[in-house]
Amino acid sequence: MTSTRVALITGSGKRRVGWHIAEALAERGYALVLHYRSSATEAAESAAQFEKRGVEVLLQQADLGDESAVRRMVDETLKRFARIDVLVNSAAIWERKRLEEVTADDVRKHFETNALGTFLTCQHVGLVMTRQNWGGNIVNVGDWAEVRPYLDYAAYFPSKGAVSSITRCLAVELGSRNPRVRVNCILPGPVMLPPDLPEEERRQAIEATLVKREGSPRNVAQAVLAFLDNDFVTGVCLPVDGGRTIYAPD
Repeated sequence: MTSTRVALITGSGKRRVGWHIAEALAERGYALVLHYRSSATEAAESAAQFEKRGVEVLLQQADLGDESAVRRMVDETLKRFARIDVLVNSAAIWERKRLEEVTADDVRKHFETNALGTFLTCQHVGLVMTRQNWGGNIVNVGDWAEVRPYLDYAAYFPSKGAVSSITRCLAVELGSRNPRVRVNCILPGPVMLPPDLPEEERRQAIEATLVKREGSPRNVAQAVLAFLDNDFVTGVCLPVDGGRTIYAPD
């Protein structure tokens, strides 16, 4: 077994929020398991960049809605490192579509990645953590707007809302088996707005915060580290949203 702590971060192959979380954990000395679903080229580039910095990296492809793929990813991680200290679930899909156009397949696709994928990784990695004397930490990534959803994402928000419930449920299930296993959740606000977002929508998103600025993925990574550092916090869903959850300008 390696003495280096190991972090598995889903959705970390591309330079999105998961990648920035992986970078923060690498700076803390963690070996990384970078997960991707279809972005193989970007994931390989990310792995090479981390390895050049002396970080030990395992690259894993998996459809997180497929239980056998999740099991394989966990098995490959244990085969390489014999431990998993941190799991961060940041993989997600979000597709904009008017309610009149949303189909059952749209809803099913969002639930399989965002809800089922989060549950399966929490379940299988979490049970590994319960068998480790030192336990482990799981941090899920939800969405602040589960409490105030906006238009045109009717397939997305129910799947993300489930992440908060999964967090509380698995905190109880895993913590009852090993008190050193903790499960928490981050609810990001505008920390990485899409580059093709219309300027007016970008302005509205920023004005809807109390801090009047866009956040960054680093803010989410800082929250992950805070959860790892504080061993008396579990089952918590923390907005990292510049105050957007509590502020409703008209």
